[in-house]
Amino acid sequence: MSVEIERKFLVSSNNFETYAFKKVYIKQGFLNSDKERVVRVRIKDDEGFLTIKGPSNKEGTTRFEWEKQISKSEADSLFDLCEEGIIEKFRYLVKTEAHTYEVDKFLGDNEGLIVAEIELNSENEFFSKPDWLAKEVTGDIKYYNSNLSKLPYKKW
Repeated sequence: MSVEIERKFLVSSNNFETYAFKKVYIKQGFLNSDKERVVRVRIKDDEGFLTIKGPSNKEGTTRFEWEKQISKSEADSLFDLCEEGIIEKFRYLVKTEAHTYEVDKFLGDNEGLIVAEIELNSENEFFSKPDWLAKEVTGDIKYYNSNLSKLPYKKW
């Protein structure tokens, strides 16, 4: 069990792809998307994961997170139980000084949306902001994946 501290930004261009050291395909669905407890099933390339997230603090920077690796076949089976609205995206890992950004380029009904997240050790930790970052959307629930599964970007 751990507490996740992260900041989230919109991305203004595809320039981040030049600096990415890894790219993975992600498919995820939600067994429960209640804001008090999100239960997610995810396949990242050929690995499965089950994740439980608690509510965010009022700033949206901190929340409880528990994750367990499961087999890909278990994850595939759990997709049948998910709420409507499966998320698909490519995740790029981009190193900048002391941190790594996870940049998600969404597919399907969320195509056109690109969001970058950075995990921090404390809420006040300094981090560099590359020029491809745009508006900060930390705490804006419409950018939570659980909400994008219900109200996709193309319907905004």
